[in-house]
Amino acid sequence: MDKKIFIGTDSGATTSKIGAVWEDGTPVTTDLLQRSTNSNLGKQGVLDSWLTGISDFLVKNSLHWDQVQGVGLAMPAPFLRYGVVDKAPNMPSIFEGWDVHSDFSKELSRIAHTAIPLAVGNDGNYGGVAEAQRVRGETKMTVLMLAPGSGLGGAYIGSDGLPLEGDHLAGMELGHMPAVLQNLDTKPYPCGCGRDWGCVEVYTAISGLPYLLEERRSKFPNHFLFHSDRPVKEKVLELRGLAQHGDELAMDIFDFQAKVMGFHVANLYMSLDPGIVVIGGGLMDPFATTQEFRDRYIRIVVETAIPYLWKSQQATIKVVPATLGDLSQAIGSALVALYKFGN
Repeated sequence: MDKKIFIGTDSGATTSKIGAVWEDGTPVTTDLLQRSTNSNLGKQGVLDSWLTGISDFLVKNSLHWDQVQGVGLAMPAPFLRYGVVDKAPNMPSIFEGWDVHSDFSKELSRIAHTAIPLAVGNDGNYGGVAEAQRVRGETKMTVLMLAPGSGLGGAYIGSDGLPLEGDHLAGMELGHMPAVLQNLDTKPYPCGCGRDWGCVEVYTAISGLPYLLEERRSKFPNHFLFHSDRPVKEKVLELRGLAQHGDELAMDIFDFQAKVMGFHVANLYMSLDPGIVVIGGGLMDPFATTQEFRDRYIRIVVETAIPYLWKSQQATIKVVPATLGDLSQAIGSALVALYKFGN
């Protein structure tokens, strides 16, 4: 009898990634398969892209639809209600108000010739599911994940392996909590979400780097970035690479971001009391950052957080880098399907 599998699709505005796990939760493969989301072709174009991606994945791994017992779909968007996408700043307008759960379920049933259960959720939450499975092993530890990238994603994974989503499916939007500005000597810069109280995301992710770079003009007046005519977006995207070579301006910015993250971890630790904290995102990418850089970032996070924790937490705090990279959300989606629909 063929082994059962659970499929995960991580859908972004431009690219969708596909992964799968067996019944025991191990990945079918760690090779990344991705396809264009085709959002410019409308909803049906997106659905067709997801289905084609899954079909290609099955063929590539000598699998077939009869083995698929459930599908998970991760999307970078808030939800109006379960499976219905709300407006998101980084998603095309066609997604707003879309009952993706209903439409994708119908398409899955059509191509598989049988009903296939579908789980839909936020990509940050589902990515956290995969990273949590990796770091806690056979234990039931709860896991907090923070993933700074273009924005700040995050998740809290309970002892059941599933993410905290909340009654309004807006749980763990931790990037839009206010930063501890009184300890940071910075201004409450506006966030893309519309809030003006100084969202943590602005001080820890790419979206806020233009502000942090400009703040340092007086401290590093002779730095070549301040004498370049290139667009600011190009300048800030160069900072991560500069930091790998010890550039003082870049290191100062990322040290600051790590400090902000440390205060945020302290706040979340006090609220959620996790067993393990995982830091993801591009700053922890082993192909783009050095071990020295990653160790330094995590050390600053821990050193900043510790004074604000309870003694029992201070003695046991564990902060580790994410390990799955671009696979995390696809694998996490598959795991959610397994946890919800597996026998």
